[in-house]
Amino acid sequence: MKSILIVDDEQSIRESLTGILQDEGFTPFSVESGEAAIERVSQDKPDLILLDIWMPGMDGMETLTKVLDIYPDQLVVIMSGHGTIETAVKATKLGAYDFIEKPLSIEKVLLCIQNAVKVGQLVEENRELKAQIGKEHEMSGSSKPIKDLKKQINIAAPTSGWILISGENGTGKELVARAIHHNSKRHEKPFVEVNCAAIPEELIESELFGHEKGSFTGATTQRRGKFDQAHQGTLFLDEIGDMSLKTQAKVLRILQEHKFERVGGNKTIEVDVRVIAATNKDLEKEISDGNFREDFYYRLNVIPFYVPPLRARQADIARLATHFLEYFCSKESREIKSLDEEAMQAITNYSWPGNVRELKNLIERLVIMSPGKTITRNQLPRSIHTDRHASGKNQSSINQTTNSFRTAKEEFEKEFLIYKLDENDWNISRTAEAIEIERSNLHRKIKAYGIDLKR
Repeated sequence: MKSILIVDDEQSIRESLTGILQDEGFTPFSVESGEAAIERVSQDKPDLILLDIWMPGMDGMETLTKVLDIYPDQLVVIMSGHGTIETAVKATKLGAYDFIEKPLSIEKVLLCIQNAVKVGQLVEENRELKAQIGKEHEMSGSSKPIKDLKKQINIAAPTSGWILISGENGTGKELVARAIHHNSKRHEKPFVEVNCAAIPEELIESELFGHEKGSFTGATTQRRGKFDQAHQGTLFLDEIGDMSLKTQAKVLRILQEHKFERVGGNKTIEVDVRVIAATNKDLEKEISDGNFREDFYYRLNVIPFYVPPLRARQADIARLATHFLEYFCSKESREIKSLDEEAMQAITNYSWPGNVRELKNLIERLVIMSPGKTITRNQLPRSIHTDRHASGKNQSSINQTTNSFRTAKEEFEKEFLIYKLDENDWNISRTAEAIEIERSNLHRKIKAYGIDLKR
């Protein structure tokens, strides 16, 4: 039952509206002044306020302003016996939902209230959906790599710098991009995603820049492109390494000039977008192979981010598994399930080549397919509890028959370097940073130990 606060200095209006609204199934209560209205709103938070403009002391406009300063989402309908277009426009500019004239028409009042109540429900549903989406895209984890990544996001997000995110498939590069947008000054504006690998080469220009009606076969209407849609917001170019050289040149020009023309059009459109790009490829190698433009790379790579693979943040696996269990149990309307100790240990020790995406998909499958409240080790895929990489990664392969400390030390160091290189996709710069030694020093050790640099 919706509550409605009536604010009017005329007792007869307060009483008549109270009776009518009670008959219609609402819960009305009333006050006679703006000062009393502000106090009552803070106590009862009504679903709707019917507010008179002309009152002694604090008038309706001032009351409206103060209420909305405190409660920006409050629905307010202004009532006035001296209604003019100018007054109505001023009230709506200040944030009123609607304006009705006195003498009041009961039909108009009830229609206005019904429409306002529907708007209030939509606003609440929108807020709940945003909260749900935010929870789905939230970055979970307390390991050092994730803490460092969150610090980077907090520093870079409020700026206007463009960002290049690198990392393996399934590590959560899109989550990082969304977190940057959410914490930026553009968070109220659109976040537009483009998967460069999923769009055919012949359509990507139309997708990015839009097209005019009749510009090619099948272009029956004008279409706004992703750059246009992301105006004043954030454009996320995912899998940027799969973009063709031809498209890279056109995108680079837009990034430099902040303007473009639709396919088949001659009208120049100016845009203001923040670009965040992501890739699972080594773009420096792609440049040397002639597959990526060097000037495009340096234009995008203003602030570099690296999202570590899940095997490099083992401390987060149990927390992520629990988070996904709760999420999918809620989404599928299932009772809350849990992993037993052996299952959780197997999941924690697994190497997760598919990273967070693989873990998320597994948990969703287990929530749907496992019959009981407790998920056991035997219900996990065989690949997880027989993962050789996982079972052996904490066991040293050093030849323990040697009596030489120097030999044992060298064998351990070689094994450690191979493991860390593999963990960082055999990227020397990234590995050197991870183990906190100079890149040149790491190069010397790789050469000395005869480590095969595979890609």
